[in-house]
Amino acid sequence: MAGRGRGSWVLGICVALLVGCGGPSAPDVAPGDVRRLLDRRAQAVLDRDAKAYRATGRQAEAWDNLREVPLDSWEYRLTGFERSGARATATADLRYRIKGYDSEPLTTSRTLTLQERDGRWYVAAERPAKKATQQLWDQGPVASVRGAHSLVLGIGRSERVEETLREYADLADRAVPLVRDAWPGKWPQRVVVLVPRSLDGMAGLLGAPASGYQGIAAVTTGEAGDSGAAPADRIIVNPEAYGVLGDFGKQVVLTHETTHVATRAHTSPATPLWLSEGFADWVGYRGTGRTALQAAPELRRAVQREQLPGALPEDDAFGFSGDAGKLAQAYEGSWLACRMIADQWGEERLTDFYEAVGAHKKRPGAVEDALSDVLDTTQEEFTARWRTYLRAELG
Repeated sequence: MAGRGRGSWVLGICVALLVGCGGPSAPDVAPGDVRRLLDRRAQAVLDRDAKAYRATGRQAEAWDNLREVPLDSWEYRLTGFERSGARATATADLRYRIKGYDSEPLTTSRTLTLQERDGRWYVAAERPAKKATQQLWDQGPVASVRGAHSLVLGIGRSERVEETLREYADLADRAVPLVRDAWPGKWPQRVVVLVPRSLDGMAGLLGAPASGYQGIAAVTTGEAGDSGAAPADRIIVNPEAYGVLGDFGKQVVLTHETTHVATRAHTSPATPLWLSEGFADWVGYRGTGRTALQAAPELRRAVQREQLPGALPEDDAFGFSGDAGKLAQAYEGSWLACRMIADQWGEERLTDFYEAVGAHKKRPGAVEDALSDVLDTTQEEFTARWRTYLRAELG
């Protein structure tokens, strides 16, 4: 009896150890299951397989929004996973490439709400991660129109929407050869134009308050100073401001934004906004016959009031502060600075100057060195010459 009791005691200790300490718990296999789920979801997007997409989660609307976007790649990379029973939240980097336009994938962060049913995980919802920008298909069904040098993506699918997107494509197709003629550097010579429904939609794509883009017809996104291994830029249109422009203004805006696409590889933190914006306006107006009196009305009024600017505009002059007149003067003065270089030194020197400034990578000394090396002048002499040019053109 004693021996039997001792054995029971030993057995009880072993059981207690197994139950109480138990060794390492089995790893949660859910993250691996979710990775495979996202792989299937990505493949369904690329294969245009609606049934396979729905099998990853009941989201017919999300599928429909995306189906007209021409894609060359689509991939999720799981970056975070938090589980609470049969529900979970995941974050993932979505990397995608638009076919024929992006040389490298564009990356954006996404948050996915997940639900487990019968031992399998499904996507209940997908949205931009916190602090990430929206993608166009987050705003509704995307329609696409291809031009000779452009791809235009807009919200809504109707005959009227398609006609509007075709007009954008025609303008962009005219802009690309104009920029190619003015800018000798290597660039993709194709553009992607995004047309949201409203100013708020534009702001969502940029991840910024709508008030900052009130009255701005379009902007171009992209990393400055790229060597070529990056996605194509996106020209994002504010349909509310763009829509009130005439045909001439619409063309100038698209040509201006296309110039930013072309010059991106030579635009760096060293490039002041007066040069990048002024050069883009110079290309936009180039060959149109537009005079300074016609294209610089705000600065003309300032000159006539004997309020000639004392220096080229600083970067903060290009932020929308509610004073539309000051913002217009910044753009007009910058355009005339670049126009002056083209008139007095030649167009080739202007593009050389742009490249020389951007090659510095850092702001201090960049403009001064380029003025000396390319234009054989100083900052003081250049500014004085520019002010004289303003008086002559606008006085």
